Amino acid sequence: MTTPQFVTRLDGPAPERDIARDLVLKRALPVLPAILVLAALPWGLTGAISAGYALLLVCLNFLLAASLMAWSAKISLTLMMGVVLGGYILRLGLLVVAVVPFRHAGWMQITPFAITLGVSHLGLLLWELRHVAGSLAYPGLKPTTNKD
Repeated sequence: MTTPQFVTRLDGPAPERDIARDLVLKRALPVLPAILVLAALPWGLTGAISAGYALLLVCLNFLLAASLMAWSAKISLTLMMGVVLGGYILRLGLLVVAVVPFRHAGWMQITPFAITLGVSHLGLLLWELRHVAGSLAYPGLKPTTNKD
């Protein structure tokens, strides 16, 4: 009888990077002008800048999370679990570090910043969920069909 082989690391493509890139390039960037306009209407230029900064932080947050997962999965799945938890805390800390020094800056308005940060985090994740395959046959993004 052979002993079972346990998977301790993942060799192969990193679907989390593809998902994060898709989320940023195909979801976040196209809605950026609308977010800037919506923030500029009630809060002016400073509201638009604050909302743009928030969306930039959201995109960087998703890309950093994907990079950490892809890096750690190639070493050890146990490490990946720790990196996911520790990375979450690290990324929350980085968001605080990215906001606190600027909270009283002349270009920062907390209301449009906070609204954009919260809504875009959840909204982009829910929007991207429709484009992610929930199957081991196609890990990552759903395959596209070319209908000519």
